[in-house]
Amino acid sequence: QVQLVESGGGLVQAGESLRLSCAVSGRSFGSYAMGWFRQAPGKEREFVAAIGWSGKSSEYAGSVKDRFTMSRDNAKNMGYLQMNSLKPEDTAVYYCAALRGLYSASSLRARKPDYWGQGTQVTVSS
Repeated sequence: QVQLVESGGGLVQAGESLRLSCAVSGRSFGSYAMGWFRQAPGKEREFVAAIGWSGKSSEYAGSVKDRFTMSRDNAKNMGYLQMNSLKPEDTAVYYCAALRGLYSASSLRARKPDYWGQGTQVTVSS
């Protein structure tokens, strides 16, 4: 049984930063590609960022590239999303996701993740 638990969301002002964390329980964490998705009110869930199983590949949505950075610590079974220069349009529920297997970041973006967290709210005020 694999469980993903996000934390670190909150209310910030435009231009500030937040770091989201994703704690993954279960075995073989190092064999999962990980990603972050978000869903704003009235909109569909969208891809934000992904990192491959080894940590060597990463991919970002155009709207967050150069502002967000995803990383992972396989020794701690943790994934992170550092969000800088936040904008009001970044307001959404952010979900951590994992794809089982030795997949790259682009593969997670193309495939449907196997596991999802419950989400954490990020609100950016103008």
